[in-house]
Amino acid sequence: MNSIRVTLEDSRSIECPAGATAGSLARSPVAESGLPFIACTVNNDVCSLSYPLAVNCEVRLLTMADPRGWRVYRRSLCFLLAKAVRDLYPDARFSIEHSFGNGLFCSFHGPDRPPEEGITPDQIGQVDARMRELVRRNLPIERRKTAYSDAVKAFEASGQANKLNLLKHRNPPHVVLHWCDGFSDLAHGPLVPSTAALPRFELIPYKPGFVLNLPTRENPKEIQSFEDQPHLFQIFQEHKQWGRILGVDTVGRLNETIAAGRIADFIQTAEALHEKKLARIADRTAEHARDIRLILIAGPSSAGKTTFAKRLITHLSVNGLSPVMISTDDYFVGMDQNPQGEDGKPDFEHLEAVDLPLFNEDLVNLINGREVELPRYNFETKQREYRGNRLRIGDHQPVIIEGIHGLNPRLTHRVPDRAKFRIYISALTQLSLDSNNRLSTTDNRLMRRIVRDFRYRSHSALDTLRLWPGVRAGEKRWIFPFQGNANATFNSALDYELAVLKPLVEPLLMQIKPSSTEYAEARCLSEFLLNFLATPDRPVPHNSILREYIGGSTYKY
Repeated sequence: MNSIRVTLEDSRSIECPAGATAGSLARSPVAESGLPFIACTVNNDVCSLSYPLAVNCEVRLLTMADPRGWRVYRRSLCFLLAKAVRDLYPDARFSIEHSFGNGLFCSFHGPDRPPEEGITPDQIGQVDARMRELVRRNLPIERRKTAYSDAVKAFEASGQANKLNLLKHRNPPHVVLHWCDGFSDLAHGPLVPSTAALPRFELIPYKPGFVLNLPTRENPKEIQSFEDQPHLFQIFQEHKQWGRILGVDTVGRLNETIAAGRIADFIQTAEALHEKKLARIADRTAEHARDIRLILIAGPSSAGKTTFAKRLITHLSVNGLSPVMISTDDYFVGMDQNPQGEDGKPDFEHLEAVDLPLFNEDLVNLINGREVELPRYNFETKQREYRGNRLRIGDHQPVIIEGIHGLNPRLTHRVPDRAKFRIYISALTQLSLDSNNRLSTTDNRLMRRIVRDFRYRSHSALDTLRLWPGVRAGEKRWIFPFQGNANATFNSALDYELAVLKPLVEPLLMQIKPSSTEYAEARCLSEFLLNFLATPDRPVPHNSILREYIGGSTYKY
């Protein structure tokens, strides 16, 4: 029998027979932290513990404390939930819809109840009990390859139309499924080896469905209390309802729209929805123009804040206002005063990277009708400069401030709250792969950023992926805690955009090789994009938020 050489995380190098599973190399089923190993990386690709090793490789065992392991846990818990619902209520309509706090919001309604009534507390209790029973039984979760035609027949027999739609525009020689005790689902990534690895979860009633609450990566041994975010939930539900009305709420339905030649009309409809939302926000602002002096726009990376701000200016002008924009970037304190992160490097996303005293002094002077000379930050010299850019505003000239700290009260602490209108921008797609598998809104923003960074910042996809964890950490610290302060919210997601981004992102991801730690993320995104048909960007309007990333915008950035 052929042997291969495997290098482990503790630097041990061993020989083992080709075909040995990655999980068989573990000295113990649990790590020193007490958490069980639930997956692994093989040459930086995330795999199940049952993955057969065929070539010389590096193997790293993962627990759910690792971000890659945590995603495996979340995906596996969704599989367990879907099986429990199917076991108990095979005729119910069930869907894992979107992230919500530390968990996922799920919709459910039985055939004998109207959708608005959702799921009852008794039904939630029964699903919870069934999931815990499956955990106690320690049932194996198997990865199986099946013929394409057999997979189609199985999903037809079980009435899973959304999975059939996903397969309709793909023609692989075989289909990979995950199987457990008679229940099967399309494989969208590795799962844990058995149901016993999934003991930590909580089902929380949340009308009209419920929340599947998960442990966090930072504290994987405990379930944190659920924090309600009603404004975000409303954004999701509104967008989801719109998708249902148009009949495009899954990737399969989007692919059908592309294949039928109807994508141009769909793009225009999606953009019209953005236009309508923008107009409503502008109207609300104009109604209180006498009191509102600052319009603060915040949101996470690649949510489309800049284009939103520029389009909002147009709508406000229609309402008789003459807004001006001020960038917080021009108030950076400079390298010598910039706060440092835990790694000792400058933390440019820290609130105090902005000269808060000067920024507030200039705002107060502007609001009080005084002329102010605005600074300009020189990114080459890393210093502020004054070039004679003077500004005085009138009564109908609100100041628009766009940036990650816009909703943080400390940024504009000297301006009274009554003079502020706060807008939170998110990118929360309502599309799902199928009923059991959602699209990650974070991945959506990441792919926007990969394309933009390559086109306009000379960054490779590898550069962007390496920076992304720090960006996400900054969002959790400086953006998400303040989103509840918003007076208005805007969802910048466009349900067609991944079909447009696909041909732009894929070749960039292919440049990342297995020697890089980021290869796992690149592989995950590449596999995910296989589910989409591509479409050209010709029908995308030139004032679209998507143009901020793919190019061709009417705006200058």
